[in-house]
Amino acid sequence: MQTTRLLISGRVQGVGYRDWAQSQALAFGLNGWVRNLRDGRVELVASGEDAPLARFVEALRQGPSLARVDAVAEQPGEALSVSGFEVRPTA
Repeated sequence: MQTTRLLISGRVQGVGYRDWAQSQALAFGLNGWVRNLRDGRVELVASGEDAPLARFVEALRQGPSLARVDAVAEQPGEALSVSGFEVRPTA
């Protein structure tokens, strides 16, 4: 299991990015959470097996059809104690 933390910037708020990310994460069998940040970025933490997690990160770089992803900053994350994938309130 691997955990990664991502900060996604671009036109990623108000375009369904969080709900789309949640559905993608569940399809890949990942655990974690996603939320908007007040500065316009989306923060996401995901945990799972290496191959599905890598495919998920690649999908996040594309985003849903209404989004425009300019950058994805990725760093190792701390192990999660959540099961499933949730959309959290804005931070």
